[in-house]
Amino acid sequence: MDPLIQTKLQNLMNISEGDSSITIGLIDGPLYMDHPAFEGSIIKAITESQLGECKSADNISCIHGTFIAGILCAKRGLSAPAICPGCTLLLRPIFIDKFQTKIYNDIKSKEENQGNDIYFPSSNPEELAKSIVEVVDKGAKIINLSLGLSNSSLTLYTKLQDAYVYARNKGVIIVAAAGNQGNIGGMSLIDNEWIIPVAACNENGQLASLSNIGHSITTRGLLAPGKNINSTTFGGRYLKMSGTSIAAPFVTGAIALLWSVFPTATAGQIVYSIRNGYISKNNNRSIIPQLLNVEVAYELLKSNI
Repeated sequence: MDPLIQTKLQNLMNISEGDSSITIGLIDGPLYMDHPAFEGSIIKAITESQLGECKSADNISCIHGTFIAGILCAKRGLSAPAICPGCTLLLRPIFIDKFQTKIYNDIKSKEENQGNDIYFPSSNPEELAKSIVEVVDKGAKIINLSLGLSNSSLTLYTKLQDAYVYARNKGVIIVAAAGNQGNIGGMSLIDNEWIIPVAACNENGQLASLSNIGHSITTRGLLAPGKNINSTTFGGRYLKMSGTSIAAPFVTGAIALLWSVFPTATAGQIVYSIRNGYISKNNNRSIIPQLLNVEVAYELLKSNI
């Protein structure tokens, strides 16, 4: 099923392409800025030099950042989801020059790479905390974290928690990928009540086997499409990937569109609506979070704003 139909995003996308006053902070890899799908997109960076970091096709950090950006702000009518092209994308590269462990030998080979589990980059907790504060101070209203932590997933990091509190006090919403280890349990990255964790599902709405799951994801998070999603990649091409990394921006993009349509809504109202008022969660005992339903979120905001 089309992920935009699956999440009931299409009607809202028909209403709005997003407003430039809504800034999405993308803490990820650098972007391939010359991709035709980004023509007309409003893409900025913390510093101007961070916009030109993609130099080779085997830079997985670049592939990852470009892929996530295509889901959020590519031009409509092409091959990427392009949820919120009218919004402003604020880039804060955090994986620059990290080629790390999983390199695709031939990114041009569509047959080999269709639907591969996406590389899941990791970040130092201190650097991530610093990055969150930076994008908040630069005007982000939503932050997308399609990443993991390089240290123990169970360690509580004070600086990172402080950054989350800082974002909340500034009214900035944080969306984070649940992780691709297929584990059941807690993760320090999403161990904060303000975070919206996102697990991945397949085309039928079933939990993807690679997706982490746990109490915090079930009670505070959402399920979003994360299997065989098509988006932008290096060299002006497109690629299909799978993972919670690409489930997260469906939620981020939906929030950006909702905030564009309801600009007077508070961060708390937006979070409540996107979680659909916990209606589904209170009526079942499943450990799987509810699927993102943008139409319900829209109706909740419409009746309360």
